[in-house]
Amino acid sequence: MEPREYALRAESARVAEDEHEEAFSGYGVMGLPFASGHVLGLRRFPASSIGPGYFSVWHRDPDGRWDFYSDVEAMSSCNRFFGAAVAGFKQTEIRVSWPESHRLVAEMPAEEFRWEATLKATPATRLMNALGAVMPEPLWKSRLVLGVMARVAGPLLGAGKLRLFGSAPNRQQFIANPRRIWVVASSRASLAGEDMGEPGPLAKQAHLGDFMIPQRGVLAIGGAYFEPLDEARHLTAATRAG
Repeated sequence: MEPREYALRAESARVAEDEHEEAFSGYGVMGLPFASGHVLGLRRFPASSIGPGYFSVWHRDPDGRWDFYSDVEAMSSCNRFFGAAVAGFKQTEIRVSWPESHRLVAEMPAEEFRWEATLKATPATRLMNALGAVMPEPLWKSRLVLGVMARVAGPLLGAGKLRLFGSAPNRQQFIANPRRIWVVASSRASLAGEDMGEPGPLAKQAHLGDFMIPQRGVLAIGGAYFEPLDEARHLTAATRAG
């Protein structure tokens, strides 16, 4: 299937009823850096064990400031895990459409934000997808296997260093499961009238806690797991100011 078909199928995803971790299923652009220093990320998780499904857009400006946007409140969204590294949060309408099988468009009307990304398969993504399709389910939570996968995938994809498990800024441990992937072939984005320019790797790879932002845009279909929030051990900041 093509990316759009997987994305549309993901809209009916469900979280297992016996799942003990905070679990999410759907798709997203793990991260896309621009030569200008801007960085974008997108999450669409129709299935969430902590609340309603949601959209989230991540933006880092050239000065290193992270702002997150979501169509649900912060602690039901990505800020629940990344808030300690995020300067600002805004709840706003987010629209994602798939006008073509390999092209997605994300928009936030109130923020004058529009992001178009064209995706493509490569020999590396085809290899990773073929291996992922036959990998036994228990291995998707094996840190040993995920560590090997990340070390291999980063150079193969030209994405720099990748990590599929580790500690989020709010101190919860996470596991990421990119079960199908494509790379971003081209992209244009603007926010509040500012064009972000052409995609390109950063001089220093961006990260949020142990989660590394790929140096090349990668769209993933899959899910993520986090430790259940424990206020005695984890931070509960939705943003650095909260």
